[in-house]
Amino acid sequence: MSALLEMKGIVKRFNDTAVLRKVDFSVEAGEVHALMGENGAGKSTLIKILTGIYPKDGGEIFWNGQKVEINNRNDAFRLGISVIYQELSLIPTLTVMQNVMLGREETRAGIINAKTMRKRVKDLISKYGFGIKPDATVETLTIAQRQTVEILKALSEESKMIIMDEPTASLSTKESDALFKIVEQLRDDGVSVIYISHRLEEVYRLSDRLTVLRDGVREAVLTKEQIIPADVVRLMIGKELSESTASQNLRKSDAPVRLKVENLTRKGIFKNISFEVHEGEIIGVAGLVGAGRTEVMRCIYGADPYDSGKIEFEGEALPRRIVANIKKGFGFVPEDRRNQGFTPLLSIEKNVALTNYDTLASGGIVKAKKERKLGNEMVERLNIKPNNSQIPVGNLSGGNQQKAVLAKWLSRDLKILIIDEPTAGIDIGAKDEIYRILEELAANGTSVIMVSSDLQELLRVSQRIIVMRKGEIFTEFSDGRVTQEDILMAESGILTKEGQEHE
Repeated sequence: MSALLEMKGIVKRFNDTAVLRKVDFSVEAGEVHALMGENGAGKSTLIKILTGIYPKDGGEIFWNGQKVEINNRNDAFRLGISVIYQELSLIPTLTVMQNVMLGREETRAGIINAKTMRKRVKDLISKYGFGIKPDATVETLTIAQRQTVEILKALSEESKMIIMDEPTASLSTKESDALFKIVEQLRDDGVSVIYISHRLEEVYRLSDRLTVLRDGVREAVLTKEQIIPADVVRLMIGKELSESTASQNLRKSDAPVRLKVENLTRKGIFKNISFEVHEGEIIGVAGLVGAGRTEVMRCIYGADPYDSGKIEFEGEALPRRIVANIKKGFGFVPEDRRNQGFTPLLSIEKNVALTNYDTLASGGIVKAKKERKLGNEMVERLNIKPNNSQIPVGNLSGGNQQKAVLAKWLSRDLKILIIDEPTAGIDIGAKDEIYRILEELAANGTSVIMVSSDLQELLRVSQRIIVMRKGEIFTEFSDGRVTQEDILMAESGILTKEGQEHE
């Protein structure tokens, strides 16, 4: 095998911060090469440089031994590089064939030749044994089938390299197995696959080689025989870092139980979820992408239905309605704050008011003076910058946007705050401020459930950590000394804290 792709000494900076530091990365023709690293290690940045989304600040790229410049997506496309992102880019109302051939329609005398295109797509489906029909409308397909359509698009473009970003995040075990067979067949056909995943068992099964990034540096390149999951975890985190951020904070609460979840199940998403949350307690919920964490939280809050199980709040059955739960003292800060957490064009004051009109209005009329006073109070209390409640939230930095979302809830008498990925995309200074706010809330009796993929964050803030895996609770850390390594091992199903083998 020879190197199809070589990236040499790749450098990337954002605002004087080095995100990639002279990274070397190579992929051979017809190999599955896994790319792993913790959040923020530089995986996405490296791929965005390879696909022409970001310009590199240093280094060289070679394709089939020839030096190339990749300045935009078309440059990557012409070389034969395709990407399948977690968020699929299909048009739901079009058929499989129309999506696959979109932008490359075959015509005869200026008229689209649907028959020829259909045969081409059908032949590809047949060759790879994909269980879909060319005329099926994409919106009628499962997530796994839609992913197959994305792969078909790449194959129809005769891609020499396909990049897969967390491809099994939304797939069942059976669907994942089908995807693995496709990946193996692509390799047999000489197509190179860059496989980005946090799931060690998949990487262990599929990869010919594995590159580990940490803090923008290439930490290791392992061959198939060297890929030992426990060793990969240590390379990703770094033994020193894992030890230095170990939590001494874990403890069981003896305060009264505020929320009790018993055998909560939503078919195909999660099952038999049981845990308790005490007054004034901060519980961290860990797990890889697709483990079911967010889905459980949405069901507790009342945003999504569940099939069976019980949720009790202060000893009584919890309603399955958001409005009723907000009145009981629930707050919810979603992961996707821009689309679900705030209204970008509205001011801080108006965003804060959105969840508080029951207290700001009298006789159906909103009291502008009360609205202004509340907005100013929350800007002051949370130290939102700039210190002006009239600024649209969409104009704020990520950290201040998150504070504005929190402000909506902190102005109420909160009993439970569910917060999903509280500091994603936020700088270090703002992170510490968010942690302080959460700790203050807990000290004043609010129970906090925090979903996070940031292992340092979980160890820094949580008093107990529940680890979810494949829609179930895998283990819980509630005492003793716990490191990032312990959590990542549990997320990956390798080891529990006690050192028992799993899967």
